[in-house]
Amino acid sequence: MAKAVRARHRRPSPLSAVTPAQELCIELDDHSSHSTSALEFFAARDPAQASRLSELFIKQNQSVLNLLGVSVSRDFDGRDVRLRLTSGSNVGAVPLLSPISAKPDLGLIVRPRFPWAGIGPMLAEMGWLITPSPLRLPLLRRSERRVPPWVLSVMVLARLRALLDRLERRFEMTSQHLNAPKGRVDWSSYATRSLPTGQWLSVPCTFPDLRDDRLLKGAIRFTLEKQLRSLETQRENGAFIHRLIIVAESLILRVCDAAPRSPSPLEFDSWMRRPLRSEAYTDGLQAIDWTIQERGLAGLSDLEGIPWTMPMEAFFEAWVETILRHLAPRTGGILRAARKRETTRPIHWEPACLGSQKALAPDHILDYPRFTLIVDAKYKRHFEELQETRWSRLDDQLREHHREDLLQVLAYANLSDSPLVVCCLAYPCNRDRWQSLHQRGRLFHQAELTSGSRRILVWLTAVPMHAAVEEVTQPFTEKIKTFL
Repeated sequence: MAKAVRARHRRPSPLSAVTPAQELCIELDDHSSHSTSALEFFAARDPAQASRLSELFIKQNQSVLNLLGVSVSRDFDGRDVRLRLTSGSNVGAVPLLSPISAKPDLGLIVRPRFPWAGIGPMLAEMGWLITPSPLRLPLLRRSERRVPPWVLSVMVLARLRALLDRLERRFEMTSQHLNAPKGRVDWSSYATRSLPTGQWLSVPCTFPDLRDDRLLKGAIRFTLEKQLRSLETQRENGAFIHRLIIVAESLILRVCDAAPRSPSPLEFDSWMRRPLRSEAYTDGLQAIDWTIQERGLAGLSDLEGIPWTMPMEAFFEAWVETILRHLAPRTGGILRAARKRETTRPIHWEPACLGSQKALAPDHILDYPRFTLIVDAKYKRHFEELQETRWSRLDDQLREHHREDLLQVLAYANLSDSPLVVCCLAYPCNRDRWQSLHQRGRLFHQAELTSGSRRILVWLTAVPMHAAVEEVTQPFTEKIKTFL
């Protein structure tokens, strides 16, 4: 009975999800494979028709699939044609053209293999360095509708902040009572109202004044308040929702002088036709439209969903950078990050026109007086595979990819002239596995190379996809202090 009462009093989210309908949508996790029957997916009559439709499907959608780093192949086992999709490190949702209707009636969802419940707090902890990016594609008509509403709020708030930072000012006719005449003066009102009441320095004037666009600021405030109401209903998702609420409230303070209002289609048209529009301006208007039209990421509302993508490689690099930023002051190191182009070292070719790779750029470098720590973040399954399977039994392709990672980080060792260089490959894992490795003393796998008086150490380590920066920083701190 208590549960029923709580359910009746729970406020619905303005951007809440709806019950999934029967959809033609392919779903898979990042760095995984999914196989589906082409006969069933296309409702084909026979394998021959399924094969033709599969070929046309791959040809029509190749460019869109490349946006998510998904490869597609087709196999025939004698009875059925199967489509096999293999995902990379990008997550997101895109519409796919149907080979039957040539319309975006199909959809593809690539989910993060680590739950959104953990990724949300990590985004907040790293200061929203990485957010989902919308794609300039048709809206999704079909999707799995499982992306939490706060993911859309993150993107909308980021766009509205950029819009407010670049909001153009314009001249508007303003009526005020001033101490001295300015512009057009209403002498009749001055003579009949101000003078008889002794207000000789209250002159009613109408004049053009350079101000922010009040109508646009009203639309921004309307959007922010709607997003804020949505976030208020999601507090149970974690403390990071409170940080998003604080961001939304701080943006509302910047437009508090404008009354909230939902813009009309004609106003939207006039805003979009303004000359010299910047990208931030256009993106901000699009974010306002998403909120007003109740559109969500991959179908959070009754209407179409927004195609989007987020590179998990960049996400993991930003997470490792966040950990190292906590680590640096504790150990006396100076952090340089590839995100800020602080680690780039050019490669000079002779002749320059025939060169291939132009530079080396490790993800992160920590400089110490006695040694250098170079960290390369790899959003792959390699560390998990190495823990579960012996090297000799690993798949040949996986072993080759791991060798490439190892050779890459060893090449970075030449960027430092320190007598001791530590090259670290960091891979993601879940929190339970990380705690188990930490308790058993197997969190760092170490190898050593020597060349004269110079030492190069190689570390293989795991970083949990969980917002516990202090907990993760501790073993790194203990390990580094042995060299100080």
